[in-house]
Amino acid sequence: MVALQIRDVPDEVRDILADRAQELGQSLQTYLLSLVTAEAERTNNLALLRSFEDRTDGVDSSMDETVTEVEKARAERAR
Repeated sequence: MVALQIRDVPDEVRDILADRAQELGQSLQTYLLSLVTAEAERTNNLALLRSFEDRTDGVDSSMDETVTEVEKARAERAR
């Protein structure tokens, strides 16, 4: 595993992140790792969706239309 280092983080930003980590019952290290991991996963998901954009196997909706439909279905489920 590699180590990441972020320099010149303002004290108030560090304090906000530390407070959020504490609210979640996590160390700052664990909380920041979860943020970085989530961002990497979103990037992978977006790349996967984009790989299907140019498919011509009978689906005529764009990625934006698909995202809208998924969001609509999630909202209906949440009700």
